[in-house]
Amino acid sequence: MKLDLETYVVAVSFITSFFAVFLSNGVIIGVPAIAQDFAMNNVIQNWVPTILFLVVAVFTVPAGQISGKFGVKKSLLAGVTVFLIGSIGACLSFSTESFLIFRMVQGAGMAFLNVSAMAMVVHAVKPQNRGKALGFTVTGVYLATSLSPVICGFLVHNLGWRAIFYSVIPFLVLCIVLILFKIPGEWKTYEKDKIDKIGSILYGIGILAFIYGFTTLTTTSGLILTILGLIILIGFGAYELRQKSPVFNMNLFKNAKFTSSNIAALCSYIAIMVVTTILNYHFQYVKGWDAQMSGLILIITPIIMAIMAPNAGKLSDRIHPQKLAATGMAIATVALLILTFLTKDTPVYMVVVAMILQGIGMGLFSSPNMNAIMSSVPPKDAPTASASQATMRTIGQTMSLGLLTLVFAWVMGNLKLAPQYAGMIVHSSQIICGICTVACVLAIFASLVGIRSKDEFNTKRQD
Repeated sequence: MKLDLETYVVAVSFITSFFAVFLSNGVIIGVPAIAQDFAMNNVIQNWVPTILFLVVAVFTVPAGQISGKFGVKKSLLAGVTVFLIGSIGACLSFSTESFLIFRMVQGAGMAFLNVSAMAMVVHAVKPQNRGKALGFTVTGVYLATSLSPVICGFLVHNLGWRAIFYSVIPFLVLCIVLILFKIPGEWKTYEKDKIDKIGSILYGIGILAFIYGFTTLTTTSGLILTILGLIILIGFGAYELRQKSPVFNMNLFKNAKFTSSNIAALCSYIAIMVVTTILNYHFQYVKGWDAQMSGLILIITPIIMAIMAPNAGKLSDRIHPQKLAATGMAIATVALLILTFLTKDTPVYMVVVAMILQGIGMGLFSSPNMNAIMSSVPPKDAPTASASQATMRTIGQTMSLGLLTLVFAWVMGNLKLAPQYAGMIVHSSQIICGICTVACVLAIFASLVGIRSKDEFNTKRQD
């Protein structure tokens, strides 16, 4: 059977999204083993997942303009290649410093990978099938999220944490082959534009200062960096409005559906990203389970998301996507509220109920919200819209993990995470889940604002 271009594009998008998330999430299961191998304290240990998302956040906005100028396919190919190099380097790491450096390399590749894959789907797939196609991409994310705890738990328990990185290498090579030989076209929407170097630098410095400062907010230097980062980002926005070829078209935020969907995405990732890490810590340090057992339980939420996502995406082609998104976040809010009262004696079945509700809620939210973002801009701005949703995701994920680092450092200081400190681990988790519940509520309100907006979704296709 001969496959068409749309099928190959969706397949590549699925593969890239799957293995990027598989590796980034799988590391969470391996963090205790990595920390033990390199003798990390709890602050450095929490930076293992955080540093990846920090680098992704820095590079995502420039990746949007670069992919639009030089071509979405070239940008995707470069992103997967750099991600592959970072993965090989992580396998060969011999110290904390070398491991974190290669995590940064992975982050740079992941930024281009995320932006280009999504933009390629928007360009290649018919508008009436866009939600369904994006739903399959999100399914790749959730399948990776569901399978990574089980597979990586098995790998860590039986072969060591380096096996996580070795396992993705052949699949990344396969992805490169498919991009080279099965996708002949190229999409360039900003070909005549100049690269906005000053804007990229302002954004990079601003987001780096803000997020790094946020993770150390309990210190004076952290507070100063956070405020400085916000000031620079505001300056970046003002600068971009005056540019003929901005690295990010700020005028897109005049569309209420685009703005509200991005805000909802940001709040949702702040709320949800940290939950897997909290539950992993709860199972391994509080309950005393091993990585393999923890991984088997953690599969519940993402497998439900993976089942829900393509159906929700397809549904969002017919029903207002932000109505579905608001409903999903309402369900996720209930899940976070349950976890806010998590203690050492909480029955496992209550945790499972919360995980099921989280899976249903986020499965109903993510694909429709992504469809709302990508469908609220003209086709020529697909790379920018893709960069925007990827930026909201990575900033939200990084802030979520930064919140983890911040609260655990405030409650535990520099103590290593260990079963003897189970009480402090539980207390930290309760504080974080309470904050995340508020973020879920904000995401609901953002989606409701978009529903009431008179702005229209775009239904045109650019070949």
